[in-house]
Amino acid sequence: MNLKSFFGVVLLTLFLTSCGNEYKLSLATPKKLKVNVPLTIEVSEKANKPIDSIRYYLDGIRIEKSTNISEKKLGKHAVSATVFYEGQQKQLTNTIHFYAESSPTIYTYEIINEYPHDEKAFTQGLEYHNGFLYESTGQYGESSLRKVEINTGEVLKKYALDKQFFGEGITIFNDKIYMLTWKKMKGFIFDLESFEQQGEFSYSQSKEGWGLTHTSDKLVKSDGTERIWFLNTETQKEESFIEAYTNDRKTGELNELEYINGKIYANKWQKNSMLIINPNTGAVEGVANLKGLQEKANEKGSDNVLNGIAYDAENDRLFVTGKRWKLLFEIKLKKK
Repeated sequence: MNLKSFFGVVLLTLFLTSCGNEYKLSLATPKKLKVNVPLTIEVSEKANKPIDSIRYYLDGIRIEKSTNISEKKLGKHAVSATVFYEGQQKQLTNTIHFYAESSPTIYTYEIINEYPHDEKAFTQGLEYHNGFLYESTGQYGESSLRKVEINTGEVLKKYALDKQFFGEGITIFNDKIYMLTWKKMKGFIFDLESFEQQGEFSYSQSKEGWGLTHTSDKLVKSDGTERIWFLNTETQKEESFIEAYTNDRKTGELNELEYINGKIYANKWQKNSMLIINPNTGAVEGVANLKGLQEKANEKGSDNVLNGIAYDAENDRLFVTGKRWKLLFEIKLKKK
């Protein structure tokens, strides 16, 4: 086992009694491991008593004692070993966390354009579609869905949520608007043109509703933790998730999302940064430092932070704003 490949080793010890003999089996795995290093599992018996055979598992799938994890999702995993001895068997289980191979690329930004933005809008979700911005706002009694003219900031259409709901992220998929709520574990489906509500859905596995975007065939949802969920577009059921990790830590409190050129862009709650996340593994591949935009928008409230990402794919335009900001920014990211 390469001692330089992980931050610590976790030992799990079980005392096993067989034919009057006491077995002391230990399972050793790295506590933290970068995915460019093979996972190696060790099982030992303190007194060197005989072990017939051992089977190793990662998340319930059988693996070799040393196995390549370079294509595995990052985050928390279960490692186990089934030990066979003297006609008996026992299972040992441990937890391991996979981390990205390298640190994320750091980006700064250039402001391309500035546009008016409703400074009363507590922005939760932002989407560009056919020349217009679609925006969701939060706060109980103030939550809404809006269609907005980019150049003027004029709200062209507005749907107010019932006061019991705190509005969260939105995305547009197949001429429908999908919108989350915060703590009610419920989302809504609206007609794109009329804003007429056409349905609703629940999300029972994820913690809460925060940000929302989509790939070509999945809705993609954040819940305020490091997890990003993938939902079936027909049933809206949560089918799988990734966990966002850098090379040395998990990145929780993920908020507004946007899917751009095969990557997930995410605001981090109360941070002036935007993360670029690999949707297959959860690796945080980039961090954009957007410090200065909040001050430029003349908004200094502790809750009125950066939140809102929209992308015009046809014209390669990236828009960002924040909660109760008076400006919407078109920016270009630049490697630092």
